[in-house]
Amino acid sequence: MKSKQILVRAARLVKYQSGLPAIKITFPYNAAIVEKVKTLEGRKYHVTDSLNFWTCPLTRKSVHKLIEFGFLLDEGLKAYWFNYPTESIPINITGLKGELRPFQQQGVQFIQNHNGRAILADEMGLGKTIQVLAWLQLNLSIRPVIIVVPASLKLNWFKEIKLWMSESERNNITIISGTKVNTEIHSNIIIINYDILSEWYAYLITLRPQVLVLDEVHAIKNNAAKRTKAAKKLSKAIPNVIALSGTPIVNRPIEFYNAINLVNPHILPNYWEFVHKYCGAKHNGFGWDLSGATNTQELHQLLITSVMLRRKKADVLKDLPDKVYSYIPMSINNRTDYHKAEHNFVEFIRNQKGVIAAEKASSAQALVEIETLKQLAVQGKLIQAVDWIREFIESGEKLIVMAVHKFVIDFLMKEFDKIAVKIDGSVSQANRQIAVDSFQENPNIKLFIGNIKAAGVGITLTAASNIAFLELPWTPGELIQAEDRPHRIGQKNSVTVYYLLAAGTIEEKIVRILDRKKIILDAVLDGIETEQNSLLFELMKTY
Repeated sequence: MKSKQILVRAARLVKYQSGLPAIKITFPYNAAIVEKVKTLEGRKYHVTDSLNFWTCPLTRKSVHKLIEFGFLLDEGLKAYWFNYPTESIPINITGLKGELRPFQQQGVQFIQNHNGRAILADEMGLGKTIQVLAWLQLNLSIRPVIIVVPASLKLNWFKEIKLWMSESERNNITIISGTKVNTEIHSNIIIINYDILSEWYAYLITLRPQVLVLDEVHAIKNNAAKRTKAAKKLSKAIPNVIALSGTPIVNRPIEFYNAINLVNPHILPNYWEFVHKYCGAKHNGFGWDLSGATNTQELHQLLITSVMLRRKKADVLKDLPDKVYSYIPMSINNRTDYHKAEHNFVEFIRNQKGVIAAEKASSAQALVEIETLKQLAVQGKLIQAVDWIREFIESGEKLIVMAVHKFVIDFLMKEFDKIAVKIDGSVSQANRQIAVDSFQENPNIKLFIGNIKAAGVGITLTAASNIAFLELPWTPGELIQAEDRPHRIGQKNSVTVYYLLAAGTIEEKIVRILDRKKIILDAVLDGIETEQNSLLFELMKTY
């Protein structure tokens, strides 16, 4: 009887006649794969009338090899792989300055189990950065580390390293800026943006880096781009490669071929086979269209049984609080103008005769000075904020953005007019409801842009579980009201609140005061509100 034709590489959990667990291995004949399977300990070839196959004893090493060889695991082997107890990861990672949530601990274990070569594809807001830093803290001997990120995220990685890692790492970081190569870098951790990687990669290789982290890895989707070529060359010289992205890989397979190949080149080694099988490659008469998505479930299974870990908020809801807060520092491009205005404000404060006189000083005059600083801060970060918002929306999730000034809202609407709606003072009551309904019901409307006063109360925006503040109100009550737009009845996920703040500006001072007063407000059952003048006075005392 002719042996059955085998179409895919597959491995499943079975039992020997002795009752011991084993792995049954089937695949279409391929001489190279045969040689790889022969490296499995205890492997044995079986010839039957219906199906020829291989077996080997169930060991973690064999499962790991099969994953590297691109085999699809059945549910039994996946359960064995992902639930395998490991004693190499302590519950508390020595030197880590914070406590990981259970799913974040599993993320660290996943990277460790995959020998520092993994794709972490958790949904936005679940702490991919923290999981990578915890793994780096666990493996202090593996240095130097190069972290490649979009320019808008450099300060955020720096902040998180300072917050989470031990002192030896916190004080050993270099942020690379500009295209002029400095050949005097001796840091353990180097942060660089994709835009300048091609100018720096030749020097970075000379540092003999041991870990490469590629955040928002779909940034290297274009094979013709200099950044992609540089990332590929860099990765070939580095033993540990970790790729991060919150964008669903199965929706845009072509964008992630490079990431998959950099992390584990054995899984999908043939580019043309990949694009025809998973991207629905079509020739349109002018060239190849690779924008499609085909056999997505097979691709998803292949990835999660080999190199990728992806969790959604809904998957880990039991581990999350109702609200998760995240501060994203932004650099400003008008630092000189800001410093000049800040100097004028400091002189204004010093001209007051003591704290009591300052408290009685003209609130109107103080507000004018502070308003100048606030506007300069938001103007200086707008370009970076737009980049961050665009990266977020590419994840496929909806986002609420809150601001104060009309010029900010108008700027955002101009940038995102085809996928955004807004509510500010210029929008009529009837059109406000239309905007809310569009955001809630239309899958193509990804962004809601609101003025904190006009859109901070009376509306429900549960289509999103993420809200970003580009500017801050004067009172904690207004902040809480705005935060609660997605946090209403009907919200099935934890809400993530992002503060996109201009680093080293008055915004950082305001948020610290607001946060302190918000804690007090939360603790007072009768809801005593903070007066604007109270916050203004506290702000003046910080200068």
